[in-house]
Amino acid sequence: MDEATEFEELRPLLFSIAYRMLGSVSEAEDAVQETWLRYDASSARPVSLKAYLATTVTRISIDVLRSARVRREAYVGTWLPEPLLDDPYEDPARAAELADSLSMAALLLLERLSPLERSVFVLREVFDFGFDDVATATGRSQAACRQLLVRARRHMHEGRPRFETDREERDELARRFFDAMARGDMAGLQSLLSADVQLVGDGGGKAPQLARAVAGAQNAARLLATVHPLMVRIGITCTPCLINGQPGAVFHDRDGNVLRTMALDVVDGQVRTVHSVINPDKLTHLGPVADAWAIDREVRRARRPSA
Repeated sequence: MDEATEFEELRPLLFSIAYRMLGSVSEAEDAVQETWLRYDASSARPVSLKAYLATTVTRISIDVLRSARVRREAYVGTWLPEPLLDDPYEDPARAAELADSLSMAALLLLERLSPLERSVFVLREVFDFGFDDVATATGRSQAACRQLLVRARRHMHEGRPRFETDREERDELARRFFDAMARGDMAGLQSLLSADVQLVGDGGGKAPQLARAVAGAQNAARLLATVHPLMVRIGITCTPCLINGQPGAVFHDRDGNVLRTMALDVVDGQVRTVHSVINPDKLTHLGPVADAWAIDREVRRARRPSA
């Protein structure tokens, strides 16, 4: 097997590492491409290509993450990870575990970690790399990596929700949620939401967005039941699918352009958080992007006759 072919076989793993580090599809793809360019330009021919490339993509991701933190401090509104429909790294034996580490909730918890804590946690806890490889990738001793992992685990476990384990029940709840939302069934929606539910939106200042998170079942249900029937009226369609390993949907305008994604965190049989991404910069990898401002104007016009 030639090196280019072997690299392509490892690409899904490298992307999955970089995406969990960066929370960005575009930045993860760039990190993987830079990994190949560095390897192709070097004379190194390692014993383990997997370990070598994982080290390279981790170091690149750490550098990107350090600079990204400065940009995210100036981000307009709430920052959410770029939605991912499919994790290219497939491991059937650990599918559920990998899906949980990919969720919006998990990625937002990872944001609280330092770049080194994040890299150690992703490599060791998610992808089960040995401490020797983790130490090489991060440039720290194995003892230091163990300490970093202890701190990272503590932060992650303190805030990590208990995701619904029965996938069929979770998916059925999501089906009922999107059906009630399209029909404007406020009571039906409220029955599916936890009392402390939060509706969080990310427009990045480039699309209509919530000024702040909407909290509470009644407030969230009222907003969803009011707005989405109007969106259906002007031709917006909702396609249920997995978003970051959790139930969600992609919304398209009448021309098939991507308007937004919505991902649900389901905990204890109820929707705990709704993450909605409408920032067009974060949707381009899903296809042509709709003009969210024009859609907002149409929704407002559609609302006037019933006002």
